[in-house]
Amino acid sequence: MSAAGGASRVERRFADLKRAGRGGLVTFVTAGDPDPEGSFELLRGLPAAGADIIELGMPFSDPMADGPAIQAASLRALKAGMTLAKTLDMARRFRAGDADTPLILMGYYNPIYSYGVTRFLADACAAGVDGLIIVDLPPEEDDELCRPALAAGLHWIRLATPTTDDKRLPKVLSNTSGFVYYVSIMGITGTRSPTAEAVREAVARLHRHTELPVAVGFGIRTPEQAAEVAAVADAAVVGSAVIDRLKSGLDAQGRCGDGTVADVLGFVRSLAEGVRSAKRT
Repeated sequence: MSAAGGASRVERRFADLKRAGRGGLVTFVTAGDPDPEGSFELLRGLPAAGADIIELGMPFSDPMADGPAIQAASLRALKAGMTLAKTLDMARRFRAGDADTPLILMGYYNPIYSYGVTRFLADACAAGVDGLIIVDLPPEEDDELCRPALAAGLHWIRLATPTTDDKRLPKVLSNTSGFVYYVSIMGITGTRSPTAEAVREAVARLHRHTELPVAVGFGIRTPEQAAEVAAVADAAVVGSAVIDRLKSGLDAQGRCGDGTVADVLGFVRSLAEGVRSAKRT
């Protein structure tokens, strides 16, 4: 998936995890939340805290698939002046200091359409972005962004859910690359938690259909839950819990306090320790 024809950062990272005999930790943060500089400090610190892959949310005014925590994060970022252009610049700044950690942009199609697809893909590649998760573009609309993104050398990471049956899965997995993001519970992000057995069965079913790694998200809030998922999946994805931890450290003006970023990174470190302690089954 790399421009040079070799393995991409995403592929190398999952290969490294497989050699290490463990699942990975994928963390989500919203670009610009609560303000551009505080957000960048958090983003820059995530790899050292143990994040194996980072999803960077592109703020949008109508994040319909997200729960209250990530909706609020988007609104804080937009209020602080965050734009898609500034999100791409944040990705560029991150990549200048980190050549290895995969960085995935996650969000909705509308801001990209407004920015211009061709311009967006060129700028994302130039910024060192590795892939896209666009939650409101189904496979039937792959010509809009999916195929152009793949042609540009970006991974296209698709969501699968508990209602994605065996008849639908081949369509969902078509043109998917990098990894599959399994949404472990129905509904919006950050509201409920999955059972370990349900995750195990779902991951096994997906692996019958694809050789791609499976990352499992939605509802993972503690190191123990992250460990349970990492024991059976290729990675555990944590988003709302990280955002909630950030929100709890904001001051009266909605900005990062003196120890806010360090506290969030400490929480991520605890999640990473949980993932690394998981015994693969």
